[in-house]
Amino acid sequence: MLVGSSIRRVAIIGGARIPFARSMGVFAEASNQEMLTASLKGLVDKFNLRGEVLGDVGAGAVLKHSKDFNLTRESVLDSGLAPETPAFDLQRACGTSLDTAIVLGLKIAVGQIDSAIAAGVDTASDVPIVYPSSYRKVLLRSARGRSLGERLSPWTSFRPSFLKPQLPGVSEPRTGMSMGQHCEKMAQTWQIARADQDQLALESHRKAGAAWDEGFYDDLVVPFRALKQDNNIRRDTSIEKLAKLKPSFAANGTLTAGNSTPMTDGSAAVLLASEEWAKARGLPVLAYLTYGKYAAVDFVQKEGLLMAPAYAAPRMLADAKLTLQDFDIYEIHEAFEAQVLCTLKAWESAEFCRDRLGLSAPLGSIDRSKMNLKGGSVAIGHPFAATGARIIATLAKQLAQRGGGRGLISVCTAGGMGVTAIIER
Repeated sequence: MLVGSSIRRVAIIGGARIPFARSMGVFAEASNQEMLTASLKGLVDKFNLRGEVLGDVGAGAVLKHSKDFNLTRESVLDSGLAPETPAFDLQRACGTSLDTAIVLGLKIAVGQIDSAIAAGVDTASDVPIVYPSSYRKVLLRSARGRSLGERLSPWTSFRPSFLKPQLPGVSEPRTGMSMGQHCEKMAQTWQIARADQDQLALESHRKAGAAWDEGFYDDLVVPFRALKQDNNIRRDTSIEKLAKLKPSFAANGTLTAGNSTPMTDGSAAVLLASEEWAKARGLPVLAYLTYGKYAAVDFVQKEGLLMAPAYAAPRMLADAKLTLQDFDIYEIHEAFEAQVLCTLKAWESAEFCRDRLGLSAPLGSIDRSKMNLKGGSVAIGHPFAATGARIIATLAKQLAQRGGGRGLISVCTAGGMGVTAIIER
């Protein structure tokens, strides 16, 4: 049966990740498999899992070579876990590892498995480079040839232009616009000021720097390739410095390199389990993954590309019978600070909540002093598939340190989707 006899709580035991690094830098020669393996090893060592057979391991990458068709399984085989531990790949753009945690959490909740790791990895340094389809067709026609003549004849159509490489696109296939260009339109629609974006970016860097300085990340991050800390954090930035940066996506725009996430390399992993499994191994439970929700928007005709969390969160709140204010910590992924501010403004809007969400009243404001307390993606960095696992581990540790509480996670993704979750202790 797919469903067990009872529903169990999904325990978050803890997380491990490698430092997040700006792309084309210190991790430029590292592959997705190397980085994912490093995070898994960090988790194995942290919780003494060497030789353990886990119920499942799920992970993924957004920018992925075709040779990495079994990326997670290959990484598991080098992680120190028992080779009998199964693994699978999943990809939902920037929501990949949060989505994976929800999927694995459901398996634990219904008794299908007792333990799991949710993880994610991405590198913008070692991206897959392909050649035009015309060249690929020549190669394939040649490979299908049964005689020497049949194998050689396709090459008569070869042109030097076939060898011009094609880098992975960063634009939405249906619009041809980059995520930044889409978010610039959102900022215009919701009238998000440049100064407000820069202020949020400044706070992100200050909080992340302070978290590192106080030792918060010491047991969450394992060194990799001589790097011990996230290297995008700017402790010396200021409003004045941020204000001097030029717009990145439109001549008269408000999004800059300072208030947008940088291209980042890194990986992160988090250990989930049933309470019984954790107790049997003497492992403490930091918090529990209690709710998750997805949403998608028609970003071609109706809505901003990164607005889906504005829809997913209220549906999740309805499931949990909670209000937006019933949280002690908010972890809202900073793809762009404008995106965060658009989402918050939508929840405060009576018109949006009535016409788009079907609510009788606005969700209201959140206490900004409770948001992204240990820094957000603009400061820490954003290896696409790894961000969800980073946030889960960070939030669970904060709740454990508090001795209790409730946290909301919101992640926007490419393709006009959003993933949200609730963690409680």
